[in-house]
Amino acid sequence: MRVRRVVMSRQARLRALGACVVSLLFSSAASAQLVPGNSLSLQAAMDRAFSANATIAAARLRGAVDLAILEVARERLNPDASVEISRETPKQAFGVAVPLELGGKRAKGIAVGEATVRAGEAEIAAIVAQVRNDVRRAYYGVLVADSRLMLLQEMRDIAVRVRDTAQQRFDAGSAPRLEVMQAQLTLASAENEATAAQGNAVAARASLNALLGQPLETVTPLSTAVDSGGPVTSEAALTMAQSASTELVVLDRQIEAQRARIVLAQALQVPDVIPTATLTHDAQPEFTYGWRAGVAVTLPLFTRHRAVVLVEQTTLDQLTAQRQATLLRINGQVTSTAVTVQAQRQLYMRYRDEIVPQAQQVEQLAQDAYQLGQSGIATLLQALQASRDIRLRSLDAVSQFQNALADLERAIGAPLP
Repeated sequence: MRVRRVVMSRQARLRALGACVVSLLFSSAASAQLVPGNSLSLQAAMDRAFSANATIAAARLRGAVDLAILEVARERLNPDASVEISRETPKQAFGVAVPLELGGKRAKGIAVGEATVRAGEAEIAAIVAQVRNDVRRAYYGVLVADSRLMLLQEMRDIAVRVRDTAQQRFDAGSAPRLEVMQAQLTLASAENEATAAQGNAVAARASLNALLGQPLETVTPLSTAVDSGGPVTSEAALTMAQSASTELVVLDRQIEAQRARIVLAQALQVPDVIPTATLTHDAQPEFTYGWRAGVAVTLPLFTRHRAVVLVEQTTLDQLTAQRQATLLRINGQVTSTAVTVQAQRQLYMRYRDEIVPQAQQVEQLAQDAYQLGQSGIATLLQALQASRDIRLRSLDAVSQFQNALADLERAIGAPLP
């Protein structure tokens, strides 16, 4: 009778210990993350990049250069002054020549400068859009890397508890040494994966910090959900690309500036006139002071600068063809990427709404079977590993979804709504 009580007491202790371990294993469900007051949303990260990113700051210096070029175009030609002293009469001559630009060269040069400023602004906007896209990728890269790290650290902690439990059961004589070895192997693999995930998370955050212009080791909580972003139809994406693409805007502004250069090149075919006036002195006995006037003009005998006009015209033709090719490429990229976004979103939502909950149910069944003594630790470890693999694939799915959204934003050339 006493032996029976001892056996029952040992079995009760082992069952209680097993129930405790399993409850610890399955208490790691995803919970809502508290967002500190100094957390960083995706929009806040982009705003910070717009003000602190070194690439954007360097690009904005282009605006000062273009404005300086415009001021050069607004300058007027200086007059030429001359002084002549000779032994012949008149012995002194003081002259001035004022070049006159004909054909509206100055006004057309100013028009070229203004068009260049607008083209420069479009190029700066394109660089800002590229940095925005880079921030988007890096931001979600940090979210995915942190989520993967948390999951693998959870797996490592679970493996530690499983190893301790297996060792205790082996010491109690209720489990073979094989279970201890299996648990130790699982723990070693989990620690290895967690170490790699730690490095990836640090690298992802350093990339984001570099884009935001802050110290690379800065750790700021991110508040935007990893699965944010709604469906985008191909029609809406195409409409947005055709109306707001920074790449197309840059080409449009370059075409506008090139047309202004053609007009200026045509005006340069008109020769300038240089009137001159000279005051003479000391031409005794004829006169003491005298004067003479003249005009100089370049004769278009050998060239009429038609080659310059041809160069500008062929450049315009090349830009026009480039814009057409760019539009066709953007239409193809936007259409294909929008389809990819829809497919990746459905894939992730299926993981989130169907596959992951089913995996959690399998975990619960494995828990019940282990508590009732219907299965061993190998079956439990297999169920846990399968569930964690599914959750990792779910993270891969949401990462691919966010990368597809970033690809779509880059193809559109404008921020996604």
